[in-house]
Amino acid sequence: MSPSYTLAEGAPQALNTSSVQLRNGHGGGHVLLQDTQLIETLAHFNRERVPERVVHAKAAGAYGEFEATHDVSDLTDASFLSEIGKKTKVMLRVSTVGPERGSADTIRDVHGWAMKLYTDEGNLDWVFNNTAVFFVRDPIKFPSVNRAHKRHPRTNMPDADMFWDFHVGNPEGTHQLLHLFSDRGTPASIRHMNAYSGHTYTFTKADGSFRYIKVHIKTKQGVKNLSADEAVRLAGEDPDHLVRDLFDAVEAKNFPQWDIFVQVLEPEQAEKYHINIFDMTKVWPHAEVPLRPIGRLTINTNPRNYFADIEQAAFSPSNMVPGWGPSADPMLQARMFAYPDAARYRLGINYQQLPTNKALAPVYVPTQRDGFMNFSDNYGDDPNYVNSMLRPVTFKTSVVQAATTLSGKHQQWVGTMAANFTTEVTPDDFVQATALWHVLGREPGHQARLVENLAGSISGITVPALLTEVYKCFAQVDPQLAFKIQASVEAKKNKSNGTNGTTHIVRETSQYK
Repeated sequence: MSPSYTLAEGAPQALNTSSVQLRNGHGGGHVLLQDTQLIETLAHFNRERVPERVVHAKAAGAYGEFEATHDVSDLTDASFLSEIGKKTKVMLRVSTVGPERGSADTIRDVHGWAMKLYTDEGNLDWVFNNTAVFFVRDPIKFPSVNRAHKRHPRTNMPDADMFWDFHVGNPEGTHQLLHLFSDRGTPASIRHMNAYSGHTYTFTKADGSFRYIKVHIKTKQGVKNLSADEAVRLAGEDPDHLVRDLFDAVEAKNFPQWDIFVQVLEPEQAEKYHINIFDMTKVWPHAEVPLRPIGRLTINTNPRNYFADIEQAAFSPSNMVPGWGPSADPMLQARMFAYPDAARYRLGINYQQLPTNKALAPVYVPTQRDGFMNFSDNYGDDPNYVNSMLRPVTFKTSVVQAATTLSGKHQQWVGTMAANFTTEVTPDDFVQATALWHVLGREPGHQARLVENLAGSISGITVPALLTEVYKCFAQVDPQLAFKIQASVEAKKNKSNGTNGTTHIVRETSQYK
């Protein structure tokens, strides 16, 4: 039996194609305020967009399952990992970061990997990226790095001066810049993309023991990327390429899969490790901290309604379960506040009650109630304060956070760096970027493509002094890299100016040493 149209409150609706009007004989008419359906239709239309995410606005999404594939009982008591073969429902949202919701999927950008695991002990959110490192390690810079990647406040257009001005002043992100401007900056599809926690988390056990971990999600389809030219072509011909590819693959039952691993450091190892394990601009070399398999992800169901399932989804690294905990990573600590705060702004204080965010495990938090759009029973007449004798409750003992001991003094980092900026950057911040530059050299043509991609962006700089500082920054990675970038930039500028050859001989690489 087909449904019958009604008003929002349920009253039958006789017709939904015409408003109630006081009409004259010439076809004109005055609409009447009594037309409830007209008023509701127009008012709802004006409000049917929730605020767009400040970052990660454009995304694809789908559902699937996580399956535990290996015994990790020595590391954690997390229920979703408690037995081999145990499956947990998952919702995945993969996004670009900087552009708006209507932008092209294939623009060069980091891609966010947000995954909600609906475990039997509550929701666990993995709010990761498709790169293992990030641009900054201090959360006070997070708004600035995103603003620098967005639109200039005067021109309302992306701005090379603004972008590179930020990164010259904050060169700890050079490692991430090499990832972004390599082939990895334009993935061919979500199915052919890896993802990484970036942050350091902890596996915990009820006995109080813990280990530090980083998560790696490796595609079983193989990593594939687009060339810069292919990415530009698809941006014009099929701006929804990544969204379409994932949706079509799932509809065709070509379900993509990823193997999931963790790197594990014992607390004693971490204290002596030569890399700051809480620095999001650094990786742990696999030769020193090998990957250990824990599970498999399969995406197998498309959303029935994108807005309800994916756009209203809210993720936060603060959503944790027993056996999984945070670390002293400053970026993680700040994101644990910022993400729920963004959800409260976008979706309202009761966003956890939305079906896509609602836990499958039982929820009982009578001290959090009321507020806009509360469509639960609001805990009835249960007490809304703590320690009530009128409604006794029980508590389940669990260890969510590792019992780490931290000591030190309150301070802000102070140091020196190029361009008269004050920052905590040291020469060690370029070591892993240098290693990545050499790794890319093992693949024919990859270094050359990286140089061309960088030069394409850098050639948009209009301030000569800033251009010089950009070259100096990349010279700390490798003098030859700076030399090649400068040569390519000057060639591009000369071509756009209609001149032949270079305006001057490219300076020797020794100037950057």
